[in-house]
Formats: sequence, structure tokens, C-alpha cells
Amino acid sequence: MTSKETHPIPLAQPPAKFTGLKLGVPKQLAAGMPAILSTAKHILEETEPGRGFKTLLRLNQKKGVDCPGCAWPDPDGHRSTIAEYCENGAKAVAEELDKGKADAAFFSKNSVYELSLYSDYEIGKKGRLQVPMILLPGDTHYSPISWTDAFELIGQRLRNLDSPDEAIFYTSGRTSNEAAFLYQLFVRQYGTNNLPDCSNMCHESSGVALTETTGIGKGSVKLEDFYETELILILGQNPGTNHPRMLSALQKAKKNGAQIVSINPLKEAGLISFANPQHPLEMLGSGTSLSDHYLQVKINGDLPLLKAIIKILYEKEKSNPGSVFDLNFISNKTKGYEAFIASIEKYDLEELAVECGISMADLREVAALVASKKKIIACWAMGLTQHKNSVITIAELVNLLLLKGSIAKPGAGTCPVRGHSNVQGDRTMGIYEKPSVSFLNRLEQTFNFKAPHKHGYDTVDAIKAMQAGKAKVFIGMGGNFLSATPDTEFTAEGLRNCDLTVHVSTKLNRSHLVHGKTALILPCLGRTDKDIQESGPQFVSVENSMGVVHSSEGKLTPPSEFLKSECSIVAGIAKATLQNNTTVNWDNMVSNYDHIRDAIEKAIPGFDNYNEQVRIPEGFYLPNCAREGNFNALDGLALFTVNEFEAMPLDADKFILMSIRTHDQFNTTIYGLHDRYRGIYNERRVLLMNKSDMEEQQLHEGDKVNIHSHFMGEIRTAEKFIIIPYNIPKQCLATYFPEANVLVPINSYADRSQTPTSKSVIVSLEKV
Repeated sequence: MTSKETHPIPLAQPPAKFTGLKLGVPKQLAAGMPAILSTAKHILEETEPGRGFKTLLRLNQKKGVDCPGCAWPDPDGHRSTIAEYCENGAKAVAEELDKGKADAAFFSKNSVYELSLYSDYEIGKKGRLQVPMILLPGDTHYSPISWTDAFELIGQRLRNLDSPDEAIFYTSGRTSNEAAFLYQLFVRQYGTNNLPDCSNMCHESSGVALTETTGIGKGSVKLEDFYETELILILGQNPGTNHPRMLSALQKAKKNGAQIVSINPLKEAGLISFANPQHPLEMLGSGTSLSDHYLQVKINGDLPLLKAIIKILYEKEKSNPGSVFDLNFISNKTKGYEAFIASIEKYDLEELAVECGISMADLREVAALVASKKKIIACWAMGLTQHKNSVITIAELVNLLLLKGSIAKPGAGTCPVRGHSNVQGDRTMGIYEKPSVSFLNRLEQTFNFKAPHKHGYDTVDAIKAMQAGKAKVFIGMGGNFLSATPDTEFTAEGLRNCDLTVHVSTKLNRSHLVHGKTALILPCLGRTDKDIQESGPQFVSVENSMGVVHSSEGKLTPPSEFLKSECSIVAGIAKATLQNNTTVNWDNMVSNYDHIRDAIEKAIPGFDNYNEQVRIPEGFYLPNCAREGNFNALDGLALFTVNEFEAMPLDADKFILMSIRTHDQFNTTIYGLHDRYRGIYNERRVLLMNKSDMEEQQLHEGDKVNIHSHFMGEIRTAEKFIIIPYNIPKQCLATYFPEANVLVPINSYADRSQTPTSKSVIVSLEKV
């Protein structure tokens, strides 16, 4: 086979094939001995035992390696020397330590089309990338290219565009502060704000809602607040799978007397009970019971549920003013209270109960609990952020906290639980398509250039621009863009329309196979790899979900001598593109990352004495106006908002579908084929469905269906999913992503944040 032979177009989705479904009983307990065994299994399968377990001992330790998984914070004080990580963190490390090699010989044996026939799981098991690779027009196989030639090709293509706005620069949330800062600096010196990132697809709704209501698009709590709170509300989040280290914080909160209310369409093991693997005696028993109340709300029923609780609280407050609401906080720290209360009075409590799917008795019981507490933490994740009404739902949750005075006090506040390990830090560093004028002004003053002020493309707009031929170069700093984004076939068409696609990656993924006319894969160091530059070994820094910035230093010899750090890759692209039209000494920046941090200190508030502070083992907190009680974006006041709820009835033959992750998955990275906590093994093409709905649709366990999504007269189809009866509200369905992403319309997104509605897809089923 020659590299110029014609092949069919590589598949944006793998063929619909089954891998052998096995069903068990959904678990009622998270972690414990099964988590330890699963951790060992993944380490032993992916790498040499000594290399794997040695790395785990350094994971999340002071002066160690920051977990490449989620952004849950490390304890400020004592850390376990045995296991300061969770099962999924260990899987992420095992994935990075993969002893396989996707080298030049591998690519010469495997055409792009042939690789596209594999599932995303199979693609991810092909080993670490070893050398830069290029795919030229007409080629069927990637072939090696030197770093110098790769940088020159990128620079030439970028310089030849009619406008910098024809290029898109995407960022994954695993990119370090240093790399992210250099990346956005290069992009803005190049002349565009086209900096979409993974926040656009997950917590953008949180950022918009929190900025409008509290003055900062981040959560307000610290980890220590969990240990002195009275009540934790967890909405639209599955910490047992997505943020397992959070479970130990919930356990400690419970032991200190806190109560927990979980609000989620599915009963999840990690919200029921937890056996801490660091406490051997716990693993012999039933663990710690976590949720005191578990409300199985309808998908996207959170807004009417919150309004129902607030309405009950208001009834109690009217009968005894000052007994439920914190009137002093409301008077001195907020505005908009009167208009908000007037809006609540018009809703009918019974109708709200019907819309959220929770009984009046349960609503009143939970409301009574909220009424009796003064220190309340609200946690949420994508179950709240990926609906059309996500921004106002989160704003309504803030309204509830403001009524109770539960922001800017110990043991209380907002806690959006982020996904990737530095997704919050990347935004702090300026990875944002809508930068503030103040940020751009400081960047201009620090580097003596004129930055573009026109807003750029977010993720949805970037996909549309590529599909329409308005964007011709796509560069992805990490991530798996195709598998992370909505409307898979539409997105694939956009990527194929590009003249050049570039992906900076550690491992092969589907985005490398659905490519532009010319495509580059640039292999980079992972979080665990040593990073040696001109001045010696380097470390990077990240920001966790609670605003702590701390260091991370790789300890292992990289799997290939040809890998470059993300910082070095950005500098190489910048030099080749900007040539003499730059005010930045890129070589100096990369020679010692202290120079990057010096620049960050000058350009971004809150990073005073950055190089000194980041060397403190526990790191340092960034300023947070909501935490400090100075809601400075709103004249020092937090804002009550009026959020109108409109019921959206479903036809009898329609359902609302949400995409979820398996327990063997983190974002688009699939570690295995099991969803242990839900009792689903060796299969991903499954559809969780209420038993009553199955009977009405004349469907049975094991039946196969095509799923059709319906939006504005358009129909999209995901083929061949196996029906599984599950404890889920009526007319609600769940299945895994990225398999379900094909069903999410590109034009269905949250108002004001433009986050795709991956948790609110209207579908029908066709038996096959």
C-alpha cells in the first residue's frame, strides 16, 4: 500500500459494534477494596509495576506531580503518604505511563482510515506518541516530520491567512499555567482572540452566572469550609466517578455533623455511601452513609425544584420574619431582593412539584432542613451547566444561598466542581475568547504591543466558522476536540474543511483521524515526565477548583527523546509565525519557566511574588471577592436575579436524554469498558430507561434501538443502543458520551453561555 492510495473518509464515529454486555446490581457503596483492586489492575496493565506505583506515591504530594485528572484540591495540611489520590487519578497516571509506543513504524503500518475503525477506547490504547507526524493532502498514512519543519509549516500557514481571525486556537484544561499564558500571549500578538477552550463546553454557564451574581466566575469556598458546614447541597454531580477525592471531604463533613442533600436523576453510589481506602477498618463494613436526603429530580428539573424550596422558605419567613432569611446580610450585602421575592410569589407550588418530579412531602422536608441551617455549601457540576436554562438555574441556586447569607462566611458558599486539572487556571491565564478590557490593558502594558479587543470564537462559534469555511487553521493545545464537542458529524465536517489542523497531544485520539487537508500531530511531555530546559529541570503550576495555585514537577524519564514541553511547542510556533514581529523573547521564556512566571506576575493580578509563593509546598490562594464578602464587580453587593421558569412539556413518544460518563472514563479518555458502580460491564452502547417507559414503548431489556434527536425540524441519529432498565425518572434517558454527542445539535446551547445542551436532548426511540 502506498501513502497516496485512495481510502474512504476516516470515520468521525466508530462503527456501531457491541463488545458483550454483562449486567450486575448497581452499587450502594463507593471506593473501598474494589477501588484498590481496580487501581492496581490499571497500573499493572499499562506500565511496569515499579514505575507505576512509584509515581503514585508522588501523586498530589507537596513538590510532587499534580494529578492529570480532576481539579479537586489537595489538603492544605497533612497528606497521606500512602494514597493521596483516587481510583480515577490512578487510571489517569496509568494512561500517561502507557508502555506502548505510537511511533513512526506504528503509523506506517496503520492508515488513518483503518485507525478510525477502532473505538475511542481502542484508539487510546495505542501507546504514547513518540515523534512529530504529518499527513499531507492525498496521504493515507501519517509520516514523520522534524520539529523545525513542523513549526515552519504552521508559521507559514498562519502568516498566509487573510486575517488572524481565520485561525482557531483551542485549549484543553490540562494545560499548565505557564503554557496557557504563553499560548494566549502568542495568539494575541498574532492578532486574534479566537481562544475557545473546554470551559465553553462544561462550566461556562457557572462562570456567567457567578460573575453576574457574585462578581467572580469561580466558587467561593475553601476545602476547610466542608469541615465546618452544616449542610451540603449537591446538584447534578456524580463525585464517586468524576471527583472521587471529594468523597473524603464529604465523609469528614458528615463526621463533623453536616447533613447532605443530593439532587440527581440517577442514584449514584458515590452519593449514597463511601468506604475510605485509607482506613482499612472501613472497608470491612458498610462505610459512611453520605446523603441524608436524595431527590431524584427529573432531568433539567433543578430550576423548578429550587423555586419550590425557595417558595416554601418564603412562606416560613413571612409567618416569622427573620427566622429563615438572613435579613442583615440581605440588607447590607445584596441588591435586587424585592424584585426577586415578587417573582417568587407568582409560582404555584404544586405545579413546581410536578415539573421537578419531587413530591410535596420531600420538598417540604428538605426546605425545613435548609430553613434550619445557617452554613450551607452548594456544589454542582455538568448536570446543572449543560441545559438551555443553565445560567438562570445556577443564578437561582445563588439566590437561595443569598437568602440564607451563606456566602462569604466559614462553612458556606458556592462550589462549582471543575473537571480537568487546570481548567480554572487556564481561564485565569487568559484563555478566553471574551477577555476583559482590564486584562488586555495589563497585557499590552507588560509586553508593549496592541492586543486585539474584538471578541473571538467560543467553541460553538469556532465549529460553525470551520464548517462555513471562515476558519482555515485549527490548533488544539491538548484535548480531543472532536470527541468533546457536540454534533459530531457537523464538527467533523468543520475540521475537514480546514487547510491545516494541528494537535498537541500525549496519545492518539479521534481528533487526529478527522483532519484538515494537512494535519500535524505534535507529541508533548505529560504531567509525569521530566521537563529539562536550558537552565535545568522545570516545574509548572496549576490552579485547583478552589483557587489554590501550586506546583507540579514530573519525575519520570520521557518515553521518547523527541518529545517537547507544551511551553517549548508554543514558543516554537510563536517564533516561526511572528518572526521579528514580536516583543517577546520566546527562547528566554522557555529557558527557565521562572521567566514566564515573572511575566504572569506583572500581567495578572493576584500573582505577587509568584516564583516565591509557588515554591511554598502547599501553594497559595488567589484573591476571591465572593469569599471575602466584597462583591466588587457589583458595587460591593451580590445580586438577586429574577429567573423565569417555563415548563416544556414532552410529547408522549419523546424523552429527554442526558449524556453521562462511565466509571472507567474521565472526560473523553476511556480507561476501560466497565461502569462498575452502575452494574454495567463490557459495553458502552447502552441506554438507561425507566421500566414503566419500557412497558409503554413495548421495549424489553436487551432490545436494541436507534436514538433520534429532534431539534427545530432536524433529526440526528445514534445507531444501535442496548436498552437497560434503570432507576431513572419517567421520560428520562441516559447514555454515555462521546457516543451520544452526535445527537447534540450545534445550535442547541445554554442562553448567554453557549454551552452545548448535552444534558437536555429531546429524543425518540426506534427499535431495530
